[in-house]
Amino acid sequence: MLDLTPDKKLLDPIETASRDEIEALQVKRLKWSLAHSYENVAFYKQSFDAAGVHPDDIKSMADLAKFPFTVKSDLRDNYPFGMFAVPREKVVRVHASSGTTGKPTVVGYTQNDINTWADVMARSIRASGGRTGDIAHIAYGYGLFTGGLGAHYGAEKLGCTVVPISGGMTERQVTLIEDFRPDIIMVTPSYMLSILDEFNARGIDPRQSSLKVGIFGAEPWTNAMRAEIEQAFDMHAVDIYGLSEVMGPGVANECVETKDGLHIWEDHFYPEIIDPETGELLADGEEGELVFTSLTKEAFPIIRYRTRDLTRLLPGTARSMRRMEKITGRSDDMMIIRGVNVFPTQIEEQLLKVEALSAHYQIVLSRKNRMDLMTIHCEVLPGCESGTTRQACAKELASHIKGVVGISVQVDVAQPGGAPRSVGKAQRVLDKREE
Repeated sequence: MLDLTPDKKLLDPIETASRDEIEALQVKRLKWSLAHSYENVAFYKQSFDAAGVHPDDIKSMADLAKFPFTVKSDLRDNYPFGMFAVPREKVVRVHASSGTTGKPTVVGYTQNDINTWADVMARSIRASGGRTGDIAHIAYGYGLFTGGLGAHYGAEKLGCTVVPISGGMTERQVTLIEDFRPDIIMVTPSYMLSILDEFNARGIDPRQSSLKVGIFGAEPWTNAMRAEIEQAFDMHAVDIYGLSEVMGPGVANECVETKDGLHIWEDHFYPEIIDPETGELLADGEEGELVFTSLTKEAFPIIRYRTRDLTRLLPGTARSMRRMEKITGRSDDMMIIRGVNVFPTQIEEQLLKVEALSAHYQIVLSRKNRMDLMTIHCEVLPGCESGTTRQACAKELASHIKGVVGISVQVDVAQPGGAPRSVGKAQRVLDKREE
């Protein structure tokens, strides 16, 4: 793989600033963000007043812990525009969640917000190894989902040539990668595996493709999957993090030279880690639920938003800003199977240890005689289709999961192409226990 370590002269000054400089900027911006929220969003005025706190209480970043949390239901209760802090006429763009668990979560952006988003995305692409003049193949979905347009504006801000193909049309994805010779691909990791399948189906060596770096996000993925993608394409696979409520993609990103966790762009987004059960603030290095407060957002400020993502904060390495570990799961998508807490990434890690299995899988939860059952639907790689091999793979995977995770599971191993596929964000878990 190419060495894509950036010239330090390319970095924004804040990326290499001292911690004192970063924290001084954070305090200044936090005071503004809290006052802006309190004065312009009825929900925050009521929430702060009920908790007996006021924006003037902020003397240091530690004082933020006195303020109440914001949760997703608060956003839905104020659907559609009740959380906006500027007149609707000042909102130049609206994004929204899919609304699969209730009313959609609606977020808005002023022009300054769009510019900030483009800046942090450009910073993220550069941290991943992207450079001005590169061709960026963007296979995140466009539309109300923030992935496609967030990546698009950031790539253009950096000075890349953008191929806005969006998700789906896998055959065409591979054709354009072969014809346009992009340097960068931005896509969900699960869909990158579908693109890899199409390369192999056509008999094209993916290691000979033009791709130098893949920027993968929108779903948890493991270092084992990173290794598989990097080996298959002879390219760097870098993690990006974001969520619509906080901004979209570009809240944090790995640096290609270290790949040791995602540096949070702390000049715009302030992170905390809390105990997901008690809400107690945890020290850096302790694992818990990630909470974000926006420091510069105008249209849709967010204060102590509980992301439900589980990780821990670590000191900066390639940049001065703190890192977050790869997301290990979510406090609200955690599966409890016969009293054992299980995350999809734990299953994925064991699946990738079985050499004859591909990385495509889906977990189905069901209930029989009041007993929870987990079935893992997966598939073998081409050349491993025999019944004997599939049975051996099922037995090996079940054994790994029993030994490491501590639960018994059923494993259904299909022929190549038989496991569920995704053209966007993977639906890793189907819970049928209440059906």
